[in-house]
Amino acid sequence: MFIHVYNRQKDLVLHKSSVRGIVQATLEHLKAYPQEVAIYFVTEKKITELHDQFFEDPTPTDCISFPMDEDHLGEVFVCPSTAVKYAHKHNLDPYHETALYIIHGLLHLLGFDDLEEKARRIMRKKEKSCMDYINKQGVGLRPA
Repeated sequence: MFIHVYNRQKDLVLHKSSVRGIVQATLEHLKAYPQEVAIYFVTEKKITELHDQFFEDPTPTDCISFPMDEDHLGEVFVCPSTAVKYAHKHNLDPYHETALYIIHGLLHLLGFDDLEEKARRIMRKKEKSCMDYINKQGVGLRPA
């Protein structure tokens, strides 16, 4: 599987190998085996532009997913700045929060949704299951 990682931000130091480990472990846990997936780490300005362009909402967000097909699962755009701000406000680890955003985006690519309450509860359970799995596997984002 090709896991493309593009880092276009400077709010959080990220290692591509760690990101690939999270993506691979998450997809393995979910029994999804695409040939390719792309993860983009972008600035707050860029995520806001994408949010406005594709969802007509000109506010920053944590991640945006663009599903494609079974072979090329799609693209996930993650905003580490959002993770850093949220983590600081709630006394959490920004690396843990960013890993959660990656998983959240992958779940969207696989068809999970969080617009309605029942679907949101299902998605939160999957997120927790995936986070537990990557922690058990010893993969995750860590500071440099």
